[in-house]
Amino acid sequence: MAEPSHPADQVRDPGTEPVFPNGDDLGRSRGTDLYAVDDLLSDEERATRDRVRAFCDDELIPVAGDLWERAELPWDLLKSYGRLGIVGGTVSGHGSAGLSPLADGMIIAELARGDGSFSTFHGVHSGLAMGTIGLLGSEEQRARWLPAMATLEKLGAFALTEPNHGSDVVALETRAERTGSGWRLTGEKRWIGNGSIADLVVVWARDDDGKVGAFVVEHPDGAEHPVPGYTARPITGKTAHRAVWQTQIRLDGVEVGADARLAGANSFSDTNRVLARTRQGVAWEAVGHAVAAYEAALTYALRREQFGKPLASFQLVQDKLSHMLVDITSAQQVCVRMSQLETGGRAELKHAALAKLHTAAAARRVCALARDVLGGNGILLDHHVARHHADVEAVFTYEGTDSVQSLIVGRAVTGISAFS
Repeated sequence: MAEPSHPADQVRDPGTEPVFPNGDDLGRSRGTDLYAVDDLLSDEERATRDRVRAFCDDELIPVAGDLWERAELPWDLLKSYGRLGIVGGTVSGHGSAGLSPLADGMIIAELARGDGSFSTFHGVHSGLAMGTIGLLGSEEQRARWLPAMATLEKLGAFALTEPNHGSDVVALETRAERTGSGWRLTGEKRWIGNGSIADLVVVWARDDDGKVGAFVVEHPDGAEHPVPGYTARPITGKTAHRAVWQTQIRLDGVEVGADARLAGANSFSDTNRVLARTRQGVAWEAVGHAVAAYEAALTYALRREQFGKPLASFQLVQDKLSHMLVDITSAQQVCVRMSQLETGGRAELKHAALAKLHTAAAARRVCALARDVLGGNGILLDHHVARHHADVEAVFTYEGTDSVQSLIVGRAVTGISAFS
């Protein structure tokens, strides 16, 4: 007798009815924007946002569940993604998008509404990798690397976190030793998105003088043929962000040239300049997860009947939906103001920390309530909420845990550091 195949190996018949009629429509945008944040975008920015929204509705969301279940990267979508005009985010010049902080944030939220894994891929490539080179690289370094990254000819990664140093990453153990022609990198990194597929990896290490720097490890022959001493192993068994590959990286005497060190990266303060910006993106990402879960729950409640009438007609369900919208609206307003401060050059680490502290917790509440509204169907990928419910747990942790964000805000308001 033939061995039965695993359900994940079975291809769904396109004609098969979903568990809930029109279930796939639950993921489409309803434009949740009670306080008209959309009005703050220019016509050009709104057109870009609308392209991203259509991409998510028409191309990303229909396949997101299968990709999540199979833990597969969405390679087939990269060409469409590259045409959206968003690669590079707020980075200007050399083919990058050059978006305003507000437009960039709202686009990150749209991508997260579509799929958290894809939003993370964008955040790593456009935000962390391209953002670091754009912020800390010399003009020559920006001209050397950004154009190919902007066209997705080369993919990027950002390697800061280490196996023994997450929240205390300031204790960086990876070493950069001077050689006659450049630097030799030795150490390990963990939770590095795109680490096994990137052509360029921004590696943070401590040099002979104890200074923290960023070094670009480039694989000239592509990620499938890494430079000697560089190995990357995807982390398996994840219950969140399954369709993006995070890796454990080992650097065993990786040689890079003297010009591989980013000119503006000479201390951990420079690292924090990058994190202050990318943490803003994670705050917006949390908003996207919350919006997705809320919109799916609202649509479901209006369509699903129990006891002879729509779920949405029950007081308890309306109370849940109202509290979900309160969390979403307040999170949107915090993110909008943070982006406005960034535009004016006034945003600091404390602003990003407060925003992420608020939006990640709010999104967690919204996703849990949405899962409750959907009842048993809330654990099915067909209804989208389950994926966001799981993925928001990763958002709650990465780019600084809830407790770390709280201590950053606490230090800002008291003037006293409680980190040690």
